[in-house]
Amino acid sequence: MMDVIEKELSQDRRAFIKKVLGGTIAGSLLLVIPAGAMDLSAIPEQIPGMRADKGTFISKKRRFAFIVDITRCIGCGSCCVADKNEYQVPDGMYRTWVERYIIDDHDNVFVDSPNGGLDGYQEPRKDIENPVRDTFFVPKLCNMCEHPSCVQVCPVGATYQTDDGFVLIDTKRCVACGYCVQACPYSVRFINPETKTADKCTWCYHRVRKGLLPACVNVCPVQARKFGDLNDKESEVYKILHQPHVVSVLKPDMGNKPALHYVGLRREVV
Repeated sequence: MMDVIEKELSQDRRAFIKKVLGGTIAGSLLLVIPAGAMDLSAIPEQIPGMRADKGTFISKKRRFAFIVDITRCIGCGSCCVADKNEYQVPDGMYRTWVERYIIDDHDNVFVDSPNGGLDGYQEPRKDIENPVRDTFFVPKLCNMCEHPSCVQVCPVGATYQTDDGFVLIDTKRCVACGYCVQACPYSVRFINPETKTADKCTWCYHRVRKGLLPACVNVCPVQARKFGDLNDKESEVYKILHQPHVVSVLKPDMGNKPALHYVGLRREVV
């Protein structure tokens, strides 16, 4: 019976991923536009009041947070596809990726992320000898730390933190020394082979500044990704973080104080 169920799930995921790659998912991928490709202000505002903010950066009155619900993620890879489309990320590089955690009945933990989860997880692993007890997926992206290690080590000030809490990269100043890549405790940075500069997830700052949600949030079919203003008590992220969920951050002992929170974070996740 379990084999039949797994086969059906695999077929469903495969069909969904084909639709994502083909751009036929209505109402979601339509809101994923490569950076600079069009006037984002032409799209209806998704974050209330953002377009009323004036100035280069977002108002200090806002405090954004990102939430990933591991209990919802199905590992379809649509977030990775959206990110690659939005930023034209080079092959083999990932601003966001999805890891698969597999636990067998001997409590052995296996972690993989083939092609960053970009193609989804359509096939089960065949190299695990013992019966599988549990499988779950964990999306990874920039943690947008309050105390970012990458900013501290950048020798030319190319990696900086804005007044509104976003950690960004000035590609005109970056010398690709790689110090920030090494300093990040979450391994979310890389040297882009095309731009010859450091690169990472920015929580789609250019979209947020225009009142739009990050691309990956828009396309998630199961709403495993949430984004919003913690200073807005009506926002979904505020409500989630003030409800009795098991909400955690990665590597809290590092002292970086991430603004990326996980619902249902498991002890096996690193």
